[in-house]
Amino acid sequence: VIGIDASNAVLISAKTGLGIPDVLEAIVNDLPPPREGDIAAPLKAMLVDSWYDAYLGVIVLVRIIDGVLKKGQTIRMMGTGAKYLVERTGVFTPARINVDELGPGEFGFFTGSIKEVADTRVGDTITEDRRATARALPGFKPAQPVVFCGLFPVDAADFEDLRAAVGKLRLNDASFSYEMETSAALGFGYRCGFLGLLHLEIIQERLEREFNLDLIATAPSVVYRLALNDGTVKELHNPADMPDVVKIQAIEEPWIRATILTPDEYLGGILKLCQDRRGVQADLSYVGKRAMLTYDLPLNEVVFDFYDRLKSISKGYASFDYHLTDYREGDLVKMSILVNEEPVDALSMLVHRTAAEKRGRQMCEKLKELIPHHLFKIPIQAAIGGKVIARETISALRKDVTAKCYGGDVSRKRKLLDKQKEGKKRMRQFGKVDIPQEAFIQALKMGD
Repeated sequence: VIGIDASNAVLISAKTGLGIPDVLEAIVNDLPPPREGDIAAPLKAMLVDSWYDAYLGVIVLVRIIDGVLKKGQTIRMMGTGAKYLVERTGVFTPARINVDELGPGEFGFFTGSIKEVADTRVGDTITEDRRATARALPGFKPAQPVVFCGLFPVDAADFEDLRAAVGKLRLNDASFSYEMETSAALGFGYRCGFLGLLHLEIIQERLEREFNLDLIATAPSVVYRLALNDGTVKELHNPADMPDVVKIQAIEEPWIRATILTPDEYLGGILKLCQDRRGVQADLSYVGKRAMLTYDLPLNEVVFDFYDRLKSISKGYASFDYHLTDYREGDLVKMSILVNEEPVDALSMLVHRTAAEKRGRQMCEKLKELIPHHLFKIPIQAAIGGKVIARETISALRKDVTAKCYGGDVSRKRKLLDKQKEGKKRMRQFGKVDIPQEAFIQALKMGD
């Protein structure tokens, strides 16, 4: 399926532990040894991983390419320029064991009073400060969040718990970013940045499972680039912060190169899904009875429900992988949702103009089902600027004000009905619509 000869594959099961000794033997026998480095050369090491320890600070896992890493050295991160004094070096066996030094080809760890994992970027080159290597290892790129969404506690009293939880997750995940955000509809929360959809789902699940938090996640969005009329370029993380359209010259959105592997009987449905999401086919090939599709897709069209739809069409047999390629200009518009003529900031989103009406209609229909009836009519509208593109109306609860009239003049009943009508008109003008938290949770579900 993936172009690798599987005839020598080791039979293992991570679930039951089957074949683990065979894997260890295969690593020793089949994998080539590390390249022999120059022990006399200046220190050159690759930062492989890092995590936070309550007693030692950040523990950094490294692979030594050239030179020697030992206690007492002052080392420098070539990507960030940060300097640290090495306090201890060691290896994992898998227990943590201190050693005097690490040489070429060896994997090990060091500590150096590093306070935050964010200061140690995976892939960075480590060298000695006084005797630095001339060239860093190739391929290093700092991790940048590409998907953003707001996380708000269902109960406002849980905000301090959410603050503590995201702080703890950040200690061991430098690629996770967050900043405080206030929503008129949802209260206090955090605008969080993730490396991708899977990263988003993992962080949200950990917050809910490990910290027992009930959360509302706003619709995920990507990082847009706005070319403004004054010649500046601005990055937009939250659609609610989009400036007035008259100030914007162009909007660029990120595109991805997606690779989809699927049994050929589901190919037709998957091709239609990709075309509906503004995809551009780059390649189609077959490996046995499986098709391999390569598509260029806007990331904005993938973050909502693409993966769920793909699994539904293929009955779970399709696999999906992607990587970012570039930014392209698109005909994107900000769609606002208004409830009783008041915009709900948490439901704002950027959509392609051709898909705006359909998505707006779906959101209005869903909110009509979720928001309870009030004593007055509630209009639910999807709008682009001042133009309403979809509308639903929640009918008012009716109180029978004529019930106490037994016969008599019809003008008396009409007078009571007119009085009720006037009261409801006033209520709609000054009344506040309470949108339950459950309505937000259901309306913002990615897969719906």
